[in-house]
Amino acid sequence: MRYLGEQLARAGVTARGILLPGHGTSAGDLEHTRWQDWVAAVEREVDAMNQRYRRVAVVGQSLGGLLALHLAADRPQLAAVVSLAAPLRFAGLLGFAGRWITGPLGHRIRMLPKLGGSDVRDKRVRAENPSYDVVPTRALGELLAFMRVVEAVLPRIAPPLLVVHGRHDHTAPVACAAQIAELARARRVRILPRSFHLIAADVERDIVAAEVIAFLGRHAAHNPGELSCVM
Repeated sequence: MRYLGEQLARAGVTARGILLPGHGTSAGDLEHTRWQDWVAAVEREVDAMNQRYRRVAVVGQSLGGLLALHLAADRPQLAAVVSLAAPLRFAGLLGFAGRWITGPLGHRIRMLPKLGGSDVRDKRVRAENPSYDVVPTRALGELLAFMRVVEAVLPRIAPPLLVVHGRHDHTAPVACAAQIAELARARRVRILPRSFHLIAADVERDIVAAEVIAFLGRHAAHNPGELSCVM
């Protein structure tokens, strides 16, 4: 998310990126987090930004997109919300793994190997953004549960919503974008013809940044200096 944050900053928007519990450390840490921990981390950051800025928007990618949508359902005062490649279900092998771990034998395996690295077309970005090499099945179950929670609250979203998704996303099917947009009455949807899952850093990252900056400019603040963005 760093590139997008830097572009927002150049446009005059204060951008704050947060590290979610269990992320950026070890798979063992991720194994012991719950979806409520991720929600609480975002809520704390938004509350802190509300003390300093007149208007606050939330932008999230993948799980971050789900968190942004979940927050927007309960906080109509948000200036805007942006969902980047948020999953309501998984594609391919990850989808199969998700179905398997919810079955009667799923509790017997703690970790699943993650093959292929990050889902991003840009080879340099893939090399610079390594993911965990395993996925804790418990954490995957938490994410699946959170998807259902978010889907149920989408009709409650009031802030202006932008949905952006890569057409060749191998993690979250591109159809998720249409479903989110319909249920949450998105103001704008942009499907990227070349990108994979990590669209904020992938080959069309300039388009993503331009879409987010333009959307926030139209719907969130006449003066960018009034606005902060939690990512």
